[in-house]
Amino acid sequence: MNPPHDAQAVILAAGKGTRMRSARAKVLHPLLGVPLLDHVVRAVQSVGVDPITVVVGHQAEAVETAFRGRGLGFVRQDPPLGTGHAVQAARERLAVYPTRTVLVINGDVPLLRGETLAALLDAHRAGGAAATLLSVELDDPAEYGRVVREPDGSVRAIVENKDASAQEKRIREINAGIYAFEARPLLEALARLRPQNAQGEYYVTDVVGLLRKAGHRVDAVASADRAEALGVNSHAELAAAARILRQRRCDALMAAGVGIEDPDTTFVGPEVEVEADALLHPFTVLEGRTRVAAGAVVGPFVRVVDSEIGPGAQILDHCLLRECVVEEGASVGPFAHVRPESRIGARAKVGNFVELKKTHLGDGAKAPHLSYIGDATVGPGANIGAGTITCNYDGVDKHPTRIGAGAFVGSDTTLVAPLTIGDGAYIAAGSAITEDVPAGALALGRARQVIKKGWVEARRQKSEAGKGTRGGSGGA
Repeated sequence: MNPPHDAQAVILAAGKGTRMRSARAKVLHPLLGVPLLDHVVRAVQSVGVDPITVVVGHQAEAVETAFRGRGLGFVRQDPPLGTGHAVQAARERLAVYPTRTVLVINGDVPLLRGETLAALLDAHRAGGAAATLLSVELDDPAEYGRVVREPDGSVRAIVENKDASAQEKRIREINAGIYAFEARPLLEALARLRPQNAQGEYYVTDVVGLLRKAGHRVDAVASADRAEALGVNSHAELAAAARILRQRRCDALMAAGVGIEDPDTTFVGPEVEVEADALLHPFTVLEGRTRVAAGAVVGPFVRVVDSEIGPGAQILDHCLLRECVVEEGASVGPFAHVRPESRIGARAKVGNFVELKKTHLGDGAKAPHLSYIGDATVGPGANIGAGTITCNYDGVDKHPTRIGAGAFVGSDTTLVAPLTIGDGAYIAAGSAITEDVPAGALALGRARQVIKKGWVEARRQKSEAGKGTRGGSGGA
């Protein structure tokens, strides 16, 4: 978190994103597990500015709903008539704090860092300009607007590529679309802003020209990281941004002491916490508010969502965990599925092809393989044999199963809930248990075995005799 600045912000998020070729608003497309716009909001919030106004238009209600409770204000731009028109839509909110610097930021620049915004605000305050824009140098400026400077280094103009002269097109410094304005000059310029193009749209870049005509100074601060200016306008650009963000995230974690064997295949979301000395194997995906403690080992081919992995725990190959807790020293997998509201106690084991649903597995308890345990409480040290199923659903309601401490459930057992298995009780393999079992008791719920000696040979002879009588006298 950067120190707070005496500033407010406007984030422009009204565009449809036509090149995405999607019914979904561009700023809601997922990037590292959160909406594209979320990355911009986090960068702005990290600077400590207030208030933050988001200008919405296309699918405005969906965007507002997605960011409800984040401390943001919203204004609607309808119809969308360009970036300058979007800032005009926020004029009333900006006028409430006429002495606060105004950050204006496009909502599709997810690679922007909070540190860069803080540096922009510091430079703006130190330079005393009416506006300070962020710029980057690109080897191929392509369609970006060029920053044309005066001999003293101030900005004379931002020239769009289509309007640039041959000499101006050779300029490699481009406008990143990120600005710091003094509020009063900005509001005055917005009142004079007019569409100066065939599209009839209002551009923020024209505000820069109006400030210059009014005698105000405009500065530019170059960012060392050219990626920060890259906007997302297509799925290909979204994927490119994801690669950069993943690498940044992994670099920061490794610098803090986390072991990551293959950063190229490791996905760690922006809200995930991983402590030093944890180890992430290749193709590990950590999403939401997941926390991984020191000494834990996760992967390969594991997805963990909104879950807590305790110290020294192991999440082995090909597991999916969602909204659950794995306590210290526990082991999960391979090929396990742990569903929401489950808790795996310290040193407990969930083995291969085991599914837990809304289940608390006590300390040291074991479900080594091939079981479904749902809506259950399993006491410490209990053992769940292979093929055990808790029948928790009767077609209408879910019912609980309680298995006591130290209980032993034999293989291929069906436990029909609601049911309680007492402490230390034994359930014989192959049983269907429908009644509570007292502590220390043995329960058998299966048919008595019957052996018929010679049955196989007798059946064979009977079959052969039958064939003889059906043969008839048919020809060859």
